[in-house]
Amino acid sequence: MTLATKADFKGVIPPLVTPFDADENIDVEALRAEIRFHLTTGVHGLCVTGSTGDGQMLSLEQSVTVARVAVEEVAGAVPVIAGIIRDSTAEVIRYGQALKETGVAALQVTPVHYLFQPDEQTTVEYYRRITEATGLPVVIYNVIPYALIPATTVYRVIQEIDLVVGVKQSGGNIHQLADLLKAAPTEGVVLTAVDDLLYPAYLLGAQGAISATLTVVPELCVAQWNAVQAGDHKTALDIHNKLLPVWRAIDGPNMTVRIKAALELQGRNGGLGAHPLTPVSDAERDAIRAALVESGVLPV
Repeated sequence: MTLATKADFKGVIPPLVTPFDADENIDVEALRAEIRFHLTTGVHGLCVTGSTGDGQMLSLEQSVTVARVAVEEVAGAVPVIAGIIRDSTAEVIRYGQALKETGVAALQVTPVHYLFQPDEQTTVEYYRRITEATGLPVVIYNVIPYALIPATTVYRVIQEIDLVVGVKQSGGNIHQLADLLKAAPTEGVVLTAVDDLLYPAYLLGAQGAISATLTVVPELCVAQWNAVQAGDHKTALDIHNKLLPVWRAIDGPNMTVRIKAALELQGRNGGLGAHPLTPVSDAERDAIRAALVESGVLPV
């Protein structure tokens, strides 16, 4: 198997929802349909079992099921990244070794989700152990608010560990993203997950995005990416202003069920949320619908 490189992880990479049925099992057919839909929009990759996919709630067996379905449906058309959100190095490695067998191109790995931040050397060692044990490329998922990895440490991890191919900078921190882009690590890509600032992030040099808005309205996000690549900044800014209300409507508590509501309003089946996520209220659904109308995705 030829290992993916940083060149494989650029552009629009939506993080998919994990559809659950009424018994909180994976709704495989809904997942397959959502993957097929995204492939028609021109996305450059797909990410599964991340935050948008309720990765922290998934058992190893569920994570493997989702990843295997994605790899089957994609059939090599675009790379599939599998997220791991666990609380120890050993657990990340256990998930990573199982996910490797599905044929995913890379892993997206958070710092430990519950514990507070390890020091810099331990963080470097954490990612080194994961890559050595799995043999897979890794994208750092820098999202945990109380364990946010400083830009200097992210730079060091990318530069020092061959199989760390990039970072997804999340947590709403455009300043951290700016610091990473200024540092410009040569051994990996910097991807943005600052949803309300995708366009400015591209202008600063972000080589792509993995973020929830891409999942809700991938057509708009692909169009924006293409406009930026073509130097059509008027179009890119116009799309930014369409995307902003969508993000404002889905951002908040129980975000994954908000995202699923946004998919349902567009005639897509994101499945149910898993307990204890709170179902969207009528007011939240109305706000999401209004945002999709404002963006031009739904008719007035």
